[in-house]
Amino acid sequence: MSETDLPGWTDVASAADRLSLASTPAELHGALCGWLAAGGADVSAWPALVMADDALPAPAQGDPLDCLRDASVSQLGDTDFGFQLLLPDDSVPVTERAGAMFDWCRAFLGGFGLAVADKKLSEEAEEALADIANLAAARIDDVDPEGDEESLAEIEEYLRMAVLLLHADCTLGPLHRQRLH
Repeated sequence: MSETDLPGWTDVASAADRLSLASTPAELHGALCGWLAAGGADVSAWPALVMADDALPAPAQGDPLDCLRDASVSQLGDTDFGFQLLLPDDSVPVTERAGAMFDWCRAFLGGFGLAVADKKLSEEAEEALADIANLAAARIDDVDPEGDEESLAEIEEYLRMAVLLLHADCTLGPLHRQRLH
């Protein structure tokens, strides 16, 4: 596994269970990505920060949750747009994958809200955040298992780009402005 490969769903679920985190892999990854996209600190004790619970322990170095953080940071900074969402694989029914995606979006908004502070978003970033909020409000019964395989792939691709836009707006933009001064 390279530093940009996300750990597997089952590995993240097992690691979350070991730390008594009551979140799915999608929720953990969504919250982490929201935190990082908004400019939150890249620290090993990320679960305590993104879940707003100081009592949560930091994952051990090399643990799947630590690897999740490393891979997410690398993917968000990848100039080839290699960012991926941690969602169940294609063998899982489309309704379950859609539910995990909606959960990912809800968690993303939570993590983003914890780290964004008073940053001013561009109009495009505000629109992307509103779209993620609309997906977070979606329900499983809105999903048509027969016709939604392609739609789910399109939404996932849109989400990838929306997250990268927010990350660029909140994290990369201020970083580049600091370097210019």
